[in-house]
Amino acid sequence: QVQLVESGGGLVQAGGSLRLSCAASGRTFSHYASGWFRQAPGKEREFVAAISWSGNITYYADSVKGRFTISRDNAKNTVYLQMNSLKPEDTAVYYCAAEPGNWYPQKQDEYNYWGQGTQVTVSS
Repeated sequence: QVQLVESGGGLVQAGGSLRLSCAASGRTFSHYASGWFRQAPGKEREFVAAISWSGNITYYADSVKGRFTISRDNAKNTVYLQMNSLKPEDTAVYYCAAEPGNWYPQKQDEYNYWGQGTQVTVSS
């Protein structure tokens, strides 16, 4: 089992940047694929980005492609989400997720391990 803790959220102006971190503890995190999801008020949780356990395969939602970058440092048991050119519509609680295997899942029900979430607010 793996435990996930997100950090790095906050308030930023439109056009600004934030970097989210997801620190993992427990099992060997390098054997887990990882993803980021977000949930805005009144909306369903949606996929943002995913990364394979090696870090050599990434996948993004169309809404963030070209602005967000997912990466990982397995030596530090940490996955990152660099968010640039932020827009007010990026405002949401961002969740980190993990699942064993060398793949890059994009659906919520493909992940069994979740963090508690971190709030990102983008002001216009």
